[in-house]
Amino acid sequence: MTEERSGAAEVVDSVLGALADPTRRQLLDLLAAQGEATATTLAEQLPVSRQAVVKHLAVLDAAGLVSGGRVGREVRYAVRPAALDTTARWMASLAADWDRRLANIKRVAEAAERDPGSAHPD
Repeated sequence: MTEERSGAAEVVDSVLGALADPTRRQLLDLLAAQGEATATTLAEQLPVSRQAVVKHLAVLDAAGLVSGGRVGREVRYAVRPAALDTTARWMASLAADWDRRLANIKRVAEAAERDPGSAHPD
């Protein structure tokens, strides 16, 4: 595996792991809608504590999905799209691979239907 491919795979693994939690997906949605927000502001919109929000934001940050920047005494979080873009490209590639496989299966099935004697059992 090339270094670039390995790095992309690590990003995808990290993103999918982070997004496996519904609260983290909600946080990402809120940040995408608001542009940026503090953990306190986000906690006011969710049924979890501020401390839980901070822990979830740390996971999202480690996955490269959000970044926090200090503004005075506050830390404001915002979405970072690069890791999502990498994951979306991987998912599109995976979908294209499956589309090709299914098209091949369809082609073989249609050929067997047209000429039943030519089908080869595998």
